[in-house]
Amino acid sequence: MKSPKLNLQTVVLVLIGAGLIALALGGYLTPVSRLIITPFVNAQTWLTQRYTAVRDTLTAPQDITRLRQRNLELEAEYSRLQAQIIELQQQLSETRILSALVDFARASPENQYQAAAVIGRDPSPFLYYVIINRGSDDGIRRGMPVVTQQGLVGRVTAVTAGAARVQLITDPASVVNVRVEPSRADAVLKGELSGDITIDMIPQGADIKTGNLVLTSGLGGGYPTNVLIGQIASIRSRDQDLFQQGILQPVVDFSRLEIVLVITNFKPVDITPLIPAPGVP
Repeated sequence: MKSPKLNLQTVVLVLIGAGLIALALGGYLTPVSRLIITPFVNAQTWLTQRYTAVRDTLTAPQDITRLRQRNLELEAEYSRLQAQIIELQQQLSETRILSALVDFARASPENQYQAAAVIGRDPSPFLYYVIINRGSDDGIRRGMPVVTQQGLVGRVTAVTAGAARVQLITDPASVVNVRVEPSRADAVLKGELSGDITIDMIPQGADIKTGNLVLTSGLGGGYPTNVLIGQIASIRSRDQDLFQQGILQPVVDFSRLEIVLVITNFKPVDITPLIPAPGVP
């Protein structure tokens, strides 16, 4: 049989437990619990923070290495996509140019054309030439006119087997016989060192205005007729001058030449034998 002392302790403990439960349910022990629990919570929080810091310190180099590797991969992919975009843009531009050249060729079925890409320019600031990737092996001959879908570019002045040099109409040595519309006045087109194009030898009585079209006249046999060159940008006419002079605005943008057409069935007329040699009457 249990002693009365043990029974009393049990009853006391039960009563104390019941009282504590009652006080806890009533919220009376909350301040006390906070005093007891808060240090443990703070200690756990401190330990967690230190553990996280140590873990991040140990794993950071690996994460940085992975991020750098990923960054390099993304940069390489970006560069590859940029190169593809540029290539597609160039292909689209070339397709548009070729389409326009085809339309131009169809509009002039009497001519035969050889398409060529511009692969170089003369580095001299006083000469205006371009190099094309077609030569004698492709039927290109000296003197053949060169055009784009906009208008006249110049003519071939030198040929090798796989390339040719084209003298632009902006070159100071270039001379083109032209006709001004609608007056149909004949004139001479000349290149300048500045890159401008002047139109000279316009008859004084011709009715010339800014905006008038200028086309090849075919005189002299150097170019075919009716190839568009540009418009009159300005005109100078003085009573004491024998001829009017003007500045031409070409329709071709010579700084952006990419693909041109060589008129291969045009044979320039060689008038050299008709010019007497020096000292010959």
